[in-house]
Amino acid sequence: MKKNQLTLNQVKKFLLIKGLMITEKNKKNFTRNNLKSFYLTFLCSFGIILFFFILPIIFELKQNIIFASKEIQNNSKTNFKKVLNGERLEKLLKADDEVDLKNLFEDIDKLDELPNDIIRLSAPVIEQLFKDTNYNLENVRKTKLVKPISLSLLPIEMNKIESSKKRKNLFIQIILPLILDENNRIKSDRKKLFSILNKNNNSELEKKWLNEKFKQYGVFNKDLSTLKIRMDEIPTSLAIAQAAKETGWGTSRFALEGNALFGQWTWSEEGMKPAAADNNTTHKVMKFNILKASIRAYQRNLNTHSGYKQFRKARAVLRDNKSELNSLILANYLKNYAETGIQYIVILKKIIKQNNLTDFDDVKLQPSSIELKSLI
Repeated sequence: MKKNQLTLNQVKKFLLIKGLMITEKNKKNFTRNNLKSFYLTFLCSFGIILFFFILPIIFELKQNIIFASKEIQNNSKTNFKKVLNGERLEKLLKADDEVDLKNLFEDIDKLDELPNDIIRLSAPVIEQLFKDTNYNLENVRKTKLVKPISLSLLPIEMNKIESSKKRKNLFIQIILPLILDENNRIKSDRKKLFSILNKNNNSELEKKWLNEKFKQYGVFNKDLSTLKIRMDEIPTSLAIAQAAKETGWGTSRFALEGNALFGQWTWSEEGMKPAAADNNTTHKVMKFNILKASIRAYQRNLNTHSGYKQFRKARAVLRDNKSELNSLILANYLKNYAETGIQYIVILKKIIKQNNLTDFDDVKLQPSSIELKSLI
């Protein structure tokens, strides 16, 4: 042992003289305090790490909850069931009063973009096409099948066909496949909508599709009951009757020059001004590049405009009763379509009955074929 090195006993004696004492207990307390500090430090560090790990998960969960509440009001599913169970529709369809016009016709504008290869076929050529493909209304009434012949324009000779029966048949043959095709599109969308609503969780693609449909049908608050009521078909016989009434069975200037089958009004500069309109008239008739766009715009009009809310209500009641969409019933709710009001309804019903148009309400559009397309 070195002389200058102090022993533990010497240190104890020195501290004792000074009034201090080192005991084994103090050493144990010192060790215990050190371990306690270590544990506290470890727990605090773990808590901080865990907090920053969980924080993004909590934030994402909160965002999803907010998104779901804003984008899809699932409680409207309950409201819709109440509607179909007979509660007062006036109360539950308040959301159907308002229409968001911002994106209402966006898809129609895209559909109506003028094709580069559009051709106006003459009446004799169209008649021969129908004959070659064995497409006639007599067969349609028997087989309930319609050839998928899609024409973009009416023949310019429509107003020169002297036989009213021949003119009417040709007009129906041209627009019938187009009306069925648009109804099939709505039917497919409606089927997808109910499929989505029957799921507990929906994919991002399904949510995106729903948002597109909310825009197309002008649903302000993304209410599902309103979307379900608006997204529905127009009876084929009713569409044919209204087109016949508005165009004189395809002979009007609006039909031949503007492909306007339903006389819808517009206040834009691109419309067609009625020849008999006075100088103070501000409205015009909407014009289209192709007939199909006119039909889709007509369906969108009946399915969204506040003036046809009662029409949509009556259609929802028919659906509730598991009944077919009856054009003679639904026509009663279209007095706002024309200035003549009730008289307009009388004329529509007369057109439907006299021409047996309800025969076409249950017909189906045949699938397209390469051979048929090559004939067009």
